[in-house]
Amino acid sequence: MSGPVAPKDPEKDRSYFYIMKEKETFGSLQTQGEYQGRGVQFIYESDGRLESSAEVTGEVCDEEILKKLGTVEGFKSLVHSIGISVEMEHSREPVTFVFQMYGKEDLYGGGTLIETELRGDGAEVRITLDTVKWKTDDDVPGQIRFVFETPEQSARVNVRFFLKDGFFVPKPQEERVVDMESHGYQEMIERSLLSMGDAGRIRRVVEKARAGEPVTIAYIGGSITQGAGAVPLHTQCYAYRFWKAFAGKYGKNNNVKLIKAGVGGTPSELGMIRFERDVLRDGKEKPDLVVVEFAVNDEGDETKGRCYESLVTKILSMPDAPAVLLLFAVFANDWNLQERLAPVGERYQLPMVSIRDAVTPQFRQTKDRVVSKNQFFYDAFHPTNLGHKIMADCLMYLIDRAVCEPDILRRMHEKPVYGDEFAQVKLLDRRDGYERAKICCGAFSGTDQELQCVEMDDSLTPVPEFPYNWQYDGANGRSEDAFQMDIYCRSLLLIFKDSGAVDAGRADVFVDDTKVLTADPHVNGWTHCNPVILLEEKESGWHQVRIQMTPGEEEKKFTILGFGYVE
Repeated sequence: MSGPVAPKDPEKDRSYFYIMKEKETFGSLQTQGEYQGRGVQFIYESDGRLESSAEVTGEVCDEEILKKLGTVEGFKSLVHSIGISVEMEHSREPVTFVFQMYGKEDLYGGGTLIETELRGDGAEVRITLDTVKWKTDDDVPGQIRFVFETPEQSARVNVRFFLKDGFFVPKPQEERVVDMESHGYQEMIERSLLSMGDAGRIRRVVEKARAGEPVTIAYIGGSITQGAGAVPLHTQCYAYRFWKAFAGKYGKNNNVKLIKAGVGGTPSELGMIRFERDVLRDGKEKPDLVVVEFAVNDEGDETKGRCYESLVTKILSMPDAPAVLLLFAVFANDWNLQERLAPVGERYQLPMVSIRDAVTPQFRQTKDRVVSKNQFFYDAFHPTNLGHKIMADCLMYLIDRAVCEPDILRRMHEKPVYGDEFAQVKLLDRRDGYERAKICCGAFSGTDQELQCVEMDDSLTPVPEFPYNWQYDGANGRSEDAFQMDIYCRSLLLIFKDSGAVDAGRADVFVDDTKVLTADPHVNGWTHCNPVILLEEKESGWHQVRIQMTPGEEEKKFTILGFGYVE
């Protein structure tokens, strides 16, 4: 064996911290765009995610360092170089690492791309930031991508930031392997049982499965239910793991079916509208158990609980009386909306599982800690494979306990906690009409195909949300021809598309000739479904809705994804 003729001098021993440490990644097949035919793992770092990764994975406590990670200028003043390593089965295959900065004016196209190619052999490659040609539009660190030549490969990656002179962080501590057979692990799982409620419906689902009858377990929620953080997403997410564990223990001859309908970044305000299409599949499916997971998504719910309660009562009131299980996930900062949402579960005596109650108390322990935050969280918001496994174990613990619990008298006729005015909400779009809605789409005559897509059930194939939409496209010519609708209803919600694209424009929304909203896709700034309440009355009546591009935005685009209405 021979070495290099003139080996480089060793790198200076710099202080560093990890933002990814032994993280599982999976290159999902890209069917269009720049990476078509290849596999890509996207890791988003904007909106505080990079700072959270430094805290959780890198154990960084220095507020000055964390603050600098929030902007490109701060990042450049702090970081000397980036170390990246990738380890996978095909160790000689090239992998491209991309760290994209987001732009001020052009969010996705105006920022610097820091790129390098490396092999999947575990050897670290360093990028020195002095060699990077920075762009003037740079604003904030945006996203990291690992691009694989062969799609659907798993890899374990590390990314660490080496700091410039004058900055120092303590060296990271070694983590212990999580012992899932330990007493501490079992205690952690048991803490997740927030309330058993009336276990009767759960027990009947188990009895049905044991008898060999068809059973369907369904989930509705946000990105955690979609599977974010799990690698690969479709078989390592908590929904799949719980379904598989339930079917293995209580099912017979593959009689248990999975329906997974998580949509990232969306609250129960959207969930209650899409429930019939995404979960019931337009009446084709009749779930026996529905897991509802919105505890980290409902901060943006305009009604502060009424939409969530409406969704819960919608499910409970179905003719087949499915069991409903409320699941409260948690963010890396120990936050969720459990205090707001748990009273709904108490009111309807529903089983409730709190991941926050299970894991957060032991995070603060050093001697008897079962799992660290870095081991549980993939990023600021989503669990790792291990985190998803813990969530599934918590759900199974409740099911196993419910089998032995007696029925209690259900109180369905008492007053709601917050209100259930939206329990009968229905979706209105190009496909699903309403006989008391008269629509003239005007210049909103196109159909947008660049939509938020999610992986449903146990599939990796992305499915577009709200494909039967109305799009205004100013590239086809400026127009002031508005979308107009006369509708008989009591309540009305608009669902519009958020976007970070520079050609996304704002639209003004009028109800009965009164402007109620300027819908701005750039507020959230990514391809995303955004529900907003336009009208809420005590009595039903005829109303006129008009949507037109905001003056000066006529050359841009805007998409009406659909409406939710209560007759």
